[in-house]
Amino acid sequence: MNSIRLLIACLAAIISPCSLPWASAADAGQTKPNVVFILTDNHGPWTLGCYGNPDIRTPHIDRLAKEGTLFTRAFAPNAVCSPTRATLLTGLMPSQHGVHCFLRAGGVQTGTNAYYTLREFRTLPKILSEAGYVCGMAGKWHLGANLQPHDGFTSWITMPRGDTRTMYGEEVIENGETRKEPTYLTDLWTRRGIEFIEKNKERPFFLYLPYNGPYGLGRWMLEPAKNRHAAYYADKPLPSFPREPMHPWLDATRAMHNNPVSIRRYAAEISGVDDGVGEIMAALRQHGLDRRTLVIFTGDQGLAGGQSGLWGMGDHTKPLSAFDCQITVPLVYWQPGRIKAGQRADIMVNHYDFLTSLMHHLGLENQLAAKPESPGRNYAPVLRGQTVPWDNVVFYEFENIRAVRTERWKYIERILEPPAGELYDLQSDPGERHSLFDQPAHAGTQKQLRDRLHQFFARYADPKWDLWHGGKSKSDLMTGKLFKLEGLENHAPKQP
Repeated sequence: MNSIRLLIACLAAIISPCSLPWASAADAGQTKPNVVFILTDNHGPWTLGCYGNPDIRTPHIDRLAKEGTLFTRAFAPNAVCSPTRATLLTGLMPSQHGVHCFLRAGGVQTGTNAYYTLREFRTLPKILSEAGYVCGMAGKWHLGANLQPHDGFTSWITMPRGDTRTMYGEEVIENGETRKEPTYLTDLWTRRGIEFIEKNKERPFFLYLPYNGPYGLGRWMLEPAKNRHAAYYADKPLPSFPREPMHPWLDATRAMHNNPVSIRRYAAEISGVDDGVGEIMAALRQHGLDRRTLVIFTGDQGLAGGQSGLWGMGDHTKPLSAFDCQITVPLVYWQPGRIKAGQRADIMVNHYDFLTSLMHHLGLENQLAAKPESPGRNYAPVLRGQTVPWDNVVFYEFENIRAVRTERWKYIERILEPPAGELYDLQSDPGERHSLFDQPAHAGTQKQLRDRLHQFFARYADPKWDLWHGGKSKSDLMTGKLFKLEGLENHAPKQP
């Protein structure tokens, strides 16, 4: 009799909707997995325990990686915030979506000419809202017209600007009004994220949680941390931050290079973000949502913390640059029952692959826009532990430089200022210290990479936004004088 009862119970479990990996007692009929997209700001993968860092405490992100799939070689297509975030939401390169640099304070963001820079595209939130998801955003938007929600978001709290000047007493926008927030910003975004989860736990939801931490830039990085981790890091040497001679190109962030105050501040802010990840995951488990929620964790672009003698990103050097330590990012996917646990995927991926892969994973690939054509590739099968044919190559552009990176080589081309190019053998020179550009011994390799770079942009760049061939930009440029495109945001079209 007991064995019969056991058999009946097992059969019931098999046919029950609750046996679906993403289903729970809270909503047995829901077959759409919730999506939580956690995005950090200026965050190198080398800072996390799951990527081998022994110094910085990140137990919650590490657990996410242990229970999910971690990509060991993920890259950003640009050096700064607005373009990389635009790529994540559209699957397009800067020369396709037109956001080539970070949006300045005011102007496009909150000024009289403020407008949403991605309004003509099918973005991630637009697709999910049309697919029946309730969408909420808490954190750094930095894509224009910050005062009101866009693309189907019904819950919205953000910042008037994109840059971070303090984590306490910072201005935020909520319910269409700007106010000063006295508490720690990382905690504020986390609280609003949890409130959104709790409010919408009975229906499919998309939570976009773009933190403005750890950041690692600005004058505030020359001040000691103030969050709950400050005391722990106050006397730590943190040798995972390389103390290398300063690169001669380093410019705007020279005061932070090899500076123990900046090093400890950055570490404390990373642990602050990790706390937020832990609280979000605890909320999902508390409400029985963890078995039907997809969680993605990544950074908009990387940040050098001493590697190659640099601090910051590609906009903190003169000339602008494209070093690996500035453009590699963490990337972790977590979904029990749907994504392979404990997997480390070694293929080279880029943010322009993100939207295509996510839509395939969710079964919404038919909702992707046919035009403009995305360079994004589909790595969704990898999340399930499958192998896919894959070309390990990624592309990059930042105003007057473009780059192609393969397994072994990186070729960089620069226009309107010297040096005209760089070529690095990453096998023998992983720190990219010795350029082989125009050396006869590597002429064949250089030509092959140059041709590949030009073919990529010839295929994908939109002439309207192709700076290299007379196109313009939706944002002001670091190299505006070179392109004779200065003060662009002062002439931005008004939101219709």
